[in-house]
Amino acid sequence: MSERGAVIDALFPDRVADLGDDELLALYGPVDRSVPRLRANFIASVDGSATAAGLSGELGAPADKRVFDLQRQVADVVVVAAGTVRSEGYGAMRLGPEAEAWRVAAGLAAQPAFALVSRSLDLDPASDVFAVAPVRPLVLTSDSAPADRRAALEDVADVISCGATGVEPSRLVDVLVARGLLQMHCEGGPSLLGSLIEADALDALALTVSPNLEGGQGTRITHPSGDAAPLDLRALALDHVLNSDGMLLLHYSRRR
Repeated sequence: MSERGAVIDALFPDRVADLGDDELLALYGPVDRSVPRLRANFIASVDGSATAAGLSGELGAPADKRVFDLQRQVADVVVVAAGTVRSEGYGAMRLGPEAEAWRVAAGLAAQPAFALVSRSLDLDPASDVFAVAPVRPLVLTSDSAPADRRAALEDVADVISCGATGVEPSRLVDVLVARGLLQMHCEGGPSLLGSLIEADALDALALTVSPNLEGGQGTRITHPSGDAAPLDLRALALDHVLNSDGMLLLHYSRRR
């Protein structure tokens, strides 16, 4: 049994039973930390729904949570859209003491940065996301964001414009890389993922396939923007396939 309770076996490219955290960190960690990488992490049911009862967390299981936490552990910054922060009930983004110790030993900051993406700045400056954050959060927004909301958030976060009327993916990446946050881990939501794909800014996707049928009105893991033109297919390479009691943990990278 693994140290975190959820047994995860590797099926591809090699078969390995009951992976330990060090083996998982080797799979999910960057090959070269000096090379910028933007990876998204999502979960979907077998029939393609990104949510159950309106929440992605309802599809999860201990194995998914374990890998989710380890991806945060190797990241320089966790990027989340404000809508996902609200709907999924995010609090302050803080890793546990073991993960913090691992990061320090690896020469990383004790905690990853937390970047919230919001065009409207519909965020509560008094929420735990800001009030008890271990690292001053970043808020990535647009020039057109309401000035009063920007002023309120500037007391608790670094508020940065990444576009005139919306958050442009290329500028989002440039802003984070300029701050030395090269390993970028995106946790949603679907609209943000859609914009990253449209801009061809996504380098990798960690996709968990939950062994459940949702069968309702759940959405896909990605939403296109309203004026998005049809895209050519984005070819990805399959890096690994893991299994935990029927839950598949897939990892894809951009074909070079």
